[in-house]
Amino acid sequence: MFFRSLLLPVCLVLWAALPARAQKPDTTLIRYSGQLAGQYSAGGVNRALFSTSHSATLLRGLHFGAPLTGSFLYGKQDGRLREREWVFNATPYYWKGRFRFYGIGGYERSNLRGINNRFQLGLGPGWAFYSDSLGREVAVSNLLIREATYFQGGTERRVSRSSTRLKVVYSYRVFSLNSTTLYQPNLANTADYRATQLTTLALRLSSRFAITGTYTYTFESRVLEGKPTDNTNVTVGVAFSTK
Repeated sequence: MFFRSLLLPVCLVLWAALPARAQKPDTTLIRYSGQLAGQYSAGGVNRALFSTSHSATLLRGLHFGAPLTGSFLYGKQDGRLREREWVFNATPYYWKGRFRFYGIGGYERSNLRGINNRFQLGLGPGWAFYSDSLGREVAVSNLLIREATYFQGGTERRVSRSSTRLKVVYSYRVFSLNSTTLYQPNLANTADYRATQLTTLALRLSSRFAITGTYTYTFESRVLEGKPTDNTNVTVGVAFSTK
C-alpha cells in the first residue's frame, strides 16, 4: 500500500517534467537588421556618400548560428564617382559555453581600391571573454583564410592570411555599441597586412528603430598604383531590426 500511495505522486511529477523536456531548445530563429546611412559635405570638396548594410542571422538550437551580412557603399566627390563597394560575408559558427568555432566565406568588390573581385574562405577558433543574456559580448577569434583577389587591369593575387578579430557588443538602456576590429597579415610576409575598424553607436527610438552613427576605417598595405592605402568614413542614418 505504501508503494501504491507513492505511485500517483511520482507519475504526476514525471508527467509534469515531460513538457519541460519536450521544450528543450531545438528551434530555428531568424534575426534581421538593416541600416541606411549617408553623408554630405560642401565647400573645398563637395562629397556625397550613401551606404546600406543588412544582416540576417539564423540560429539553430543552443549551439549553431549562421550570420549572413551584406553592404553597399556609393560615393561621389565633386560630381565624380569615387567609391562604389559591395561586401558579402557568411560566418557560420558553433558555440558551447565561451568557446566558438567559425567558418567564413566572403566576397568583395571595390572601385576605390581597384578590386574587381575578391574571394575568401577560412575557419578557426574563438573565445568569448564575456557574454550575457542581453547579447553583450567581448570576444576574440583567429581564423586562417585563403584569399584570391582580381584587380582592375587584369592582375591577380592569391595569399594565405591570419585573421584576428576583436568584437565588442554593449548596450545600456536605449544606447548600444557594436565594434569589430580586424587585423589580417599575410602569413608569408607580415609587412603585407590589412586592418579594418567598424564601430556603430545606436540610439534606440523603439524596439525596432534606431538612429545610428557609424565610423569605418580600412587600411591595406598593398594596393594598385595610384589607389589610396586607407579610407575613413563617418555616416549617420537609421536602422531597423527584429528580435
